[in-house]
Amino acid sequence: MPVYKYKTFEEAERALWNFHPDEAYFRKVADLWNFANKLLPVSYSKGIFKFRSMEEANKHRDQCELEHAGKIQDGRCPSSGLLPNPDKPERIATKAPRHKQ
Repeated sequence: MPVYKYKTFEEAERALWNFHPDEAYFRKVADLWNFANKLLPVSYSKGIFKFRSMEEANKHRDQCELEHAGKIQDGRCPSSGLLPNPDKPERIATKAPRHKQ
């Protein structure tokens, strides 16, 4: 495996980009997402929701994901396999309010 030297962090970051993805690249990305979903699946609220704008829909999705992250940090997510840490009671994410259906 070759070793590369870069003068700036931006130059090193650009070297990670794939400007011409092929089928194998997309297969690897799909495998990564499938693996992540098996480790910690995110469950979204059931039902059909109507939003006034894309911003409102994105905000709802972000709140669902923050709620899921909070459950993982609290150790309330059964699929995470993680236990609550009594030495670190604080959480980074905030709980999202429950939405009525």
